[in-house]
Amino acid sequence: MIPFDFEYYKPTSVQKAVELFQYLQTQGKNPLYFSGGTEIITFARRNFIHPRAVVDLKAIPESNVLEIQKDGLVIGSCVSLSSLTASNLFPLLSEAAQGVADQTARNKITLGGNICGEIYYREAVLPLLLADSRMVIAGPEGIKVIHIHHVFLQRMRLEKDEFLLQTITDREYLSLPCIHFKKRQIGNVGYPLVSVAALKKEKQIRIAFSGVCAFPFRSIEIEQIVNNSRLSLAERIDQIIWNLPAPVLNNTEGSADYRTFVLKNTLFETVKKLEGR
Repeated sequence: MIPFDFEYYKPTSVQKAVELFQYLQTQGKNPLYFSGGTEIITFARRNFIHPRAVVDLKAIPESNVLEIQKDGLVIGSCVSLSSLTASNLFPLLSEAAQGVADQTARNKITLGGNICGEIYYREAVLPLLLADSRMVIAGPEGIKVIHIHHVFLQRMRLEKDEFLLQTITDREYLSLPCIHFKKRQIGNVGYPLVSVAALKKEKQIRIAFSGVCAFPFRSIEIEQIVNNSRLSLAERIDQIIWNLPAPVLNNTEGSADYRTFVLKNTLFETVKKLEGR
């Protein structure tokens, strides 16, 4: 149970959502945009956040799109992870989404909620980073389309009154050779020790990580190492560990040493399976 009262709004258009959010800000309501809501509810129950109003985005038609259009695969921010997996229009994204939480939770967790959340893992973003997807952002200045690498830098860099409306992924990425691993300490549900997503484009392996550091990431430096055939695979893996962008996580899911051990094994599996494809 959430230990405070708040106002709930469910606008039916992008313009109404933005205007309502701005109005609530002027009223001192500290509003939040709301899609799946699982993280907001959890944080509110723990008194980590105290919004006096939430603006639910699920009634906006554009936020529920899941189809291949002229520009590529368009996914609305309010599409659930379960729907992504069932559609399988982007197999790598479907597999990454299927690894998040359990089925009941995935029915509620949305793509936008996962990508824009505050928890470390945000695994659904990994395939989008690899595919150089575009992010459709709505805000007071209208709708803009931004390359993912310009707006996702360890986390989504949105203004408070902006929200993620859609993602767009070019068709060519939907059928490329790919692989996904999620390694947990125990069982098949829960946060990862290590999640690795990778695909192969023009004989080059692209690779992205979650659970390794305190944020999901794709690193061009690491990809250069992965694709350096002059080095043995063992040498490449050692160099990757040295070139991680931040310290390896050390938490209740697993120690930094154990995570590093799992990461090395996962990198070996990933590269071995993709190099021959």
